[in-house]
Amino acid sequence: MTQLRSLHQAPTLLVPEKVLLPEGAQTGHAVLVDDGQILAAGPLTEVAAHTKSLLTDANASDPNPKADQSIAEPVRIDLPGRLLMPGFIDTHHHLTQTFGKSIVFGEPSEIFQRVWVPMESNMDAEAIDVATRLAAWESLRGGFTTVTDAGTRSNVDVSAISDVTTDVGLRCVLGVICNDLGGGVRTSTVAEVVAAAERHLSRWDAEALVHPSLAVSIPEVASDEALVAITRLARDAGVSFQTHLNEHIVAVERSLISSGERPLERLARLGALGPELLAAHATLLTPREIRLLRDSGGAIAYNPVASSWKGNAVAPALLMHEFGMRIGLGTDGTRSDAFRLLDAAETAQRLTGGMDVIDSSAGGGWTWLEQGLRGGADAVGLSGQIGEISPGARADLLILNIDTPEFVPSWDVPWELVRLANRDQIEAVIVEGKLRLEHGWPIDWDGRAFIERAKDVSRRVVENSPITRIDPNAADHRARWMAEHGNATGSGSPASANAPRNGGAVSARDDF
Repeated sequence: MTQLRSLHQAPTLLVPEKVLLPEGAQTGHAVLVDDGQILAAGPLTEVAAHTKSLLTDANASDPNPKADQSIAEPVRIDLPGRLLMPGFIDTHHHLTQTFGKSIVFGEPSEIFQRVWVPMESNMDAEAIDVATRLAAWESLRGGFTTVTDAGTRSNVDVSAISDVTTDVGLRCVLGVICNDLGGGVRTSTVAEVVAAAERHLSRWDAEALVHPSLAVSIPEVASDEALVAITRLARDAGVSFQTHLNEHIVAVERSLISSGERPLERLARLGALGPELLAAHATLLTPREIRLLRDSGGAIAYNPVASSWKGNAVAPALLMHEFGMRIGLGTDGTRSDAFRLLDAAETAQRLTGGMDVIDSSAGGGWTWLEQGLRGGADAVGLSGQIGEISPGARADLLILNIDTPEFVPSWDVPWELVRLANRDQIEAVIVEGKLRLEHGWPIDWDGRAFIERAKDVSRRVVENSPITRIDPNAADHRARWMAEHGNATGSGSPASANAPRNGGAVSARDDF
């Protein structure tokens, strides 16, 4: 893979064993990459002829080029036993929350009040930098070349996030929070919120890997006036408007109490449903709400792992897909592993609907792959630019080793990617035509030294934040169970007499 390190320095012809196209994995294909873009993709003979034509046309237009402007023959890199595929898109993430990812196991919903707000409020500039780098690296390791950040609760400028994601080489759809309410009181004027949103939309033109987005944490923390103004700004700018929609039962109840309407009904009344909407979660929807979403052209970030870890319901993603709705897959910061996300997306639909009607396919495999790639690109407003291997798209690519036991025998690559693939097969991650990771490790910064720094900073932040946990850690949970059952299994050490029994709050520092 060392040849790939010069990928961004000259036109490169990638010739893998298979290329993943929307219609499936194709053999005998090649992809031509130059200046961060895919110039050609298709059968090797056709791409080679196209390449020759490009060179001929370029030289004919400038028969006496300067030495530093001459058109070079592409470098050919053969990749036997490898699958070249697009990078995945995470349509819903919280990059600055990564220090809390292993604190929330077993926790009930609405953890933002007990974990995220206390932790992010206690994070200084160094902590934000380290947390973002850790999350960005995890995402790349897991096969995500683009993540959509829903906005941070910290007080740092969002450039602290974009600086890191750009340095690491992760494409970022960067949200800025536009709330004007909090705790039932006004925290900003609508004019202030609009001005901040306009600044955000105009400041990233020179950044190839940063794409602005506007966000409201949940509809209840924005006034009617702010929701109308922000959605119109997003619509006019052609960027996504992010919000958490119907993630938990209490969120629906809060909206009913405060406005007499469910969250989506309120958005519909205000004219705030449209193709710019990127609704994270979209669970607990009534049939009417599904119709409203479909008719508006809004997109959904389906977060199946978040549903299983802390949610109250699973989005009816297969039904939405059948209705032609726009759907991408999101991690919600749970675990940044694209292949396990595909598996969870399919499994959740099979368990919540497919088994009841004897639908063993539950999307046929390709549905979840599509939502993780082209569907995700469409959901975040970057259709045709990422999530696919096609001429004109950005060169955000993964190289997978498919000469492995998991892929022998291989009969149906899309299904195999959903159910059998794992991130250990990712040998190279390429973003904007540049190699970013090799076998999971960065090639231009010291990942091992960073891990030690991340351990220290994360411990400092978590131990000094007023985090409240409800569920004990796994060891204490086991000790409690053993005490209640009188060590009935006959295995393990005697039950601890000091195991917590009250089911009350447990400090997060007990995990460290």
